[in-house]
Amino acid sequence: MNADRLKVQQSSARNDPVEAASKALEIASILLRAHAVDMDDPERNRLDVWVELENFILTVKILIRTEWGYLSAITGLDFGPEEDQIEVLYHFCAGDAVVTLRVRTPRNEPKVPTVCEIIPSASFFERELSEFFGVEVIGTPTRAALYLPDDWPEGLYPLRKDVDLQT
Repeated sequence: MNADRLKVQQSSARNDPVEAASKALEIASILLRAHAVDMDDPERNRLDVWVELENFILTVKILIRTEWGYLSAITGLDFGPEEDQIEVLYHFCAGDAVVTLRVRTPRNEPKVPTVCEIIPSASFFERELSEFFGVEVIGTPTRAALYLPDDWPEGLYPLRKDVDLQT
């Protein structure tokens, strides 16, 4: 499906927010299906798309090149030491529709590539992800801390499940 046709379909649904979100998610599903490991619609106006790390940048480029919404946040999900996985979630919004690209990385050496070459404003989100979850974002333009104090202990990531901040 070409980008011009997608834009026409998106604009035809703009008068009805429910229809617009449904159409936007349908388009995203078509665009990303070939590169997804799995897809799920956990609730209304949401589409979760799991992608392998090697297909991740391609899926981001697809959404940006077709002008499917904007990156609204990057978040992390620590499954804990037992599962040895961290999932990085990239939330894209188009009106009421939200597509979340979900990428897993090993917890003991979590790494994902930067999306800043595609979405320059992602630097803020990438820094936050690194600071709170310890995920190394390969190629990000800056690694400066955002929230934690300068004397914060290196290697202590406050949103990891096994971190005890009480001691």
